Amino acid sequence: MTYLIAGLGNPGEEYALTRHNAGFMVVDELARRHNARYWKSEGGALTGEVSIGNHDIILMKPQTFMNLSGSALANVAKAHGIEPDAIIVVHDELDIDAGTVRLKFDGGHAGHNGLRSIHDKLQTSAYARVRVGIGRPPGRMKAADYVLAALRKEAAEDLATAVQIAADACEEIVRTSLAAAMNRYNTTN
Repeated sequence: MTYLIAGLGNPGEEYALTRHNAGFMVVDELARRHNARYWKSEGGALTGEVSIGNHDIILMKPQTFMNLSGSALANVAKAHGIEPDAIIVVHDELDIDAGTVRLKFDGGHAGHNGLRSIHDKLQTSAYARVRVGIGRPPGRMKAADYVLAALRKEAAEDLATAVQIAADACEEIVRTSLAAAMNRYNTTN
């Protein structure tokens, strides 16, 4: 089975080390761990191919900006004949404590515009999600400002920890199953 692991984020150096790019960071970590040789431009995304266990994996970073991620994801999935049950979307999640990772299958988008776009373009919400907790903004800070803000030391460390855990969770989904990974990651870390 071929899986598509799509990390959500925004292209460009100014966004590289922000909370909103947690998905890109996880995909980059998987590329590093599994020796992705190169990235190519395909369907509005950068894609790379690796193997995890006995499975071929297409790693993907949409280049359409977060709010339009669905178009690139749908294009790449269609080009490779990948159905939603073999798609893993990795994204930042305000409603989960910073440094924590949770897995989910199906459900709403909870106001996340990247997920909203994916739901719209795939015409389903039935795909796996690896949710990288970034916590809520402090005080009255707007969510959009918070997710795009440069990270301070502690926040950067929390995100770096969560990126490693999320990459582990993606590997577990592929090697075992989403149910087994959910049992492990939704009760620990």
